[in-house]
Parts: sequence; C-alpha cells; structure tokens
Amino acid sequence: MILRRLLALPSWAGVRVAAGESGLDRPLETVRATLDAGDSPGPGELLVLARELRGTDWQIDALLRRGVDSGAAGLLLPEVEPLTATRLLADRLAMPLLVTAARPLDLLVDARLMLAAPELDRANLVLATHRALGERLRSPEEVVTALRGLLRSPVALLDDRGEPVAGDLPSAGRIRVGEPVPQRVDLDDGVLLAHPALLAGPVLWVAAELTGLEAARADVVPPALAVAAGAVQRWLLANRLELERDARSRTALLGDLLRLDAEPGADLRRRAADAGWRLGGWHVGLRIGVASSVDTVARTTEVVRALRAEQIAAVVVEHGDGWTGWVTFDQEPTAERVRTLAAGLRAAHKALRRTLGAHLGVGRPHPRPDGLAATIAEATDAARLAATRPESGHFLHVDQLGMAQLLLEWTRTDTFEPAARALIAPLRNAPGDLVRTLAVYLDAESSIAETAAVLGVHRNTVTARVARIEQLLGVDLSRPDDRLALHLASRAITLAD
Repeated sequence: MILRRLLALPSWAGVRVAAGESGLDRPLETVRATLDAGDSPGPGELLVLARELRGTDWQIDALLRRGVDSGAAGLLLPEVEPLTATRLLADRLAMPLLVTAARPLDLLVDARLMLAAPELDRANLVLATHRALGERLRSPEEVVTALRGLLRSPVALLDDRGEPVAGDLPSAGRIRVGEPVPQRVDLDDGVLLAHPALLAGPVLWVAAELTGLEAARADVVPPALAVAAGAVQRWLLANRLELERDARSRTALLGDLLRLDAEPGADLRRRAADAGWRLGGWHVGLRIGVASSVDTVARTTEVVRALRAEQIAAVVVEHGDGWTGWVTFDQEPTAERVRTLAAGLRAAHKALRRTLGAHLGVGRPHPRPDGLAATIAEATDAARLAATRPESGHFLHVDQLGMAQLLLEWTRTDTFEPAARALIAPLRNAPGDLVRTLAVYLDAESSIAETAAVLGVHRNTVTARVARIEQLLGVDLSRPDDRLALHLASRAITLAD
C-alpha cells in the first residue's frame, strides 16, 4: 500500500499535506506513534508524533533526514505550521510532512485497521451508502447528493446519451454509453467510474469522477456505485408505476372527450379540471406518431421538454403509437399566431426526430369541447400523411393538405386497399424499391431531380426505375388518369404498411 491511499480514508480527510507531496507514493507498511522527537522511523513506516513541538523545528528537520535515510513513508505532526525552511527541506527530500488538528492516536487506530484489513474501507463505504440511500425511495437528485457527500467527489446520474439527469460531471463524455457494463476510465488527473442502472428502456448511469487524493480510492468506490444504481432502479420502478397509472387515467379521459356527441357532463368537466385541461377556448390539435417499439410512457417527458423548449404549453397524452395533444387559446388565434405555433411545433419535431424518429401533424383551430375532437382528428389525418412524406420532413399542418386530405379519406374504404394492392402487385417483389420510388416520383410531380434527392440515389437510377415501373404495370405515367390512380394506390399501400 502507498501513503496516498491512507490519506484517501474518510477519517483522514482533515489531514493536510504541508510539504513533500511528491513522496505520497512511498510504500506504507506500518503506522507508529511516538512521544520522542529524537525517535527514528523505520522502513515503510509513517511516524505519528503524539505531542506538539514548539520552538524545536530543528528536531522536525532531523526527523525528516532520518526518515529519508531509513526509507520511511512520512511524518505526521499535531496541528502546527512548519517553518518555510522545514517545508522546503521536506519538498527537496520528497518526504511527506503531514499535519492534523485531529487526535493523532485516533488516526493511528484507523490507519492500522486499514493496513490489517484493506477491505474494511470498501465494506464501510458500502454500508454507509446503504444507510444513506436504503431507508426510503430516493429521487435521482437525492441519490447524487448523498453519494457526492460520501465520496467527496463530483457525482452525476447520466442518461443513455451521457447527458446529466442529476448532478454534474466534467468528463461525462468519456463514458461508453453503448456498453451497459461497469466502466473505469483513466483520466490525466484521476479516474472516472460508472455503473449502469439497467431496466427496460434507456440505460441510466451512476458515475463519479475521482481526482487528487480521492483517485487512490478507485478500487473501493465501484460497489458503492452499484448500491446507488440499485437505489436509482427502485425509484425508476416506483416512478414508472405512477407514470403508467397517470397515463392510463389521461388516456381514458381523452377517449371520453373524443367520443363526445354533446356538451360534457359535470363529472367529465371535473375530471378535466383535475387533470388541468381547459375545455373552453380555441384548441389546436397535434398528433405525434412513432414506431410501435417506442416506450411512450417513458419518453413523454422528452416530448414535453422539446415542446417547452419552443415555449409551447401543450397538453400531451400517451395515445396509441405516439402522443395526442393540443394547445388552447383564450380567443380565436389569428393566422399569424397559428403560423408561429406551427413553426414552433416544427422546431420541436425536428429535435424529436433525432431520438424518436417521430412524424407530426397539426390541426386547425376549433372552439369548445366538440372542437377539440375535430382538431385532433385533423391532426391525426395530417400525421398519417406526414409519416409517408419525407419531402415535408415528416411534418404537416392540415392547412397545407388541401386535396391530399380528401384523397386520404377516399383511400380508407374497405374496397380501395385490396384494389390498390392488386394494381401495384407487379412492383412489390421487383428489385429497386419501386413502390416507394413511384410514390415519391408522383409526389414530386414527375421531377426526376427531386425524386433522386428524396431517395438519395442518382438521377439515372430514378429514370431507369420509372421506365421499369411503366413496363411492369403497362401504364403511361404521362397520362393524368394513370397518374391519379397510381398515386392513390401507392399512397394507400404506404399508409397501410
């Protein structure tokens, strides 16, 4: 063991290195107390002087020299300020000169215990962590605060991108968040330790950055991080149960509102008021769709955060494969105000696409509770179209739809989809992604260049594919009737798939 490791003990936190810091890596084999300043420390020994020396700094100098000659680990004095000459001598000899205001004999006992049983420090830290975190559920902020106090080092809870959820960590970016196993990263001035909190969903990380003397304790801290990760998991499970209960309640309330065919009754109004939902005023609906694999309950906070970043105070409800929401205005919003809202929603959607791959539709303003159902229906239609519109960034405002919305309703009949599939069938198994090529080509109004840009292929590739489509289907895409039928068919199949 080295002297630096002893100084990392919590009970030794009040010990100060007055000089000789470059010798802290000296081997430490034993700790001994003495009352005699004329004593000589032995090899690998930290000599603890149990009485104060006043006006006898020459004796400290002599002790330092005898310690160097014998290969001692260092010298610990009661609280005293050594002379400048003494400190310079200790620095030159690389002999650690330690001072403390604590009782030297208490430090002696702790030091001998660690030398006899080094694993006690780890056990004590794990026990202290259990005591600090185990009595009740602790929020991430409480876990980080408690652990930071125990480790006397920066601690943070990080998300699956390595961004702090609670606390702060200067070197958080060094953690390999794609590898959910305990990690140790050596830094220039210390050690970065991280432990995953594993549950269904994104991985969170409990991480600590040990620098200076605390870095010598890097072999002791990992079990404490594991205990803290367990506390985070317990909180996440309890929080998840509460979130799911709230989500079911909100979803049920939304369903009741969308099924209204008359003014809402007193009970429904009370439930809406309890949820903080305004039924009066003018509503603008929005629908955010995602893949079915996305955990909408766990990611609701992320959606709300993205909207708030654009100053949008929207109600957001987990609903099917995504979220249904709306923004309420006191008065009928002007066209300019609606455009500003749509711009903010587009910006929020852009942020969400980076992590959720979401598509978003926006409805028109409608008043009163029955208008809420109408604007949400419009937003849902727009979102369905947005899912198949890469050229619009997978974002559509219902005011932008025009005839496309009407065509969408036509393609929802029970007879249209089978007929559409039969019409497009020759393209389904042909190489070259011909169904999507056809849909994008018709959306782009037969522009080869725009189709190539959307698909990310060369213009010649698009030209060859269009010729192949006409050959397989026996159509002429310059004829309006053929174009309209194929446009509807390809859109219906894309939406259905």
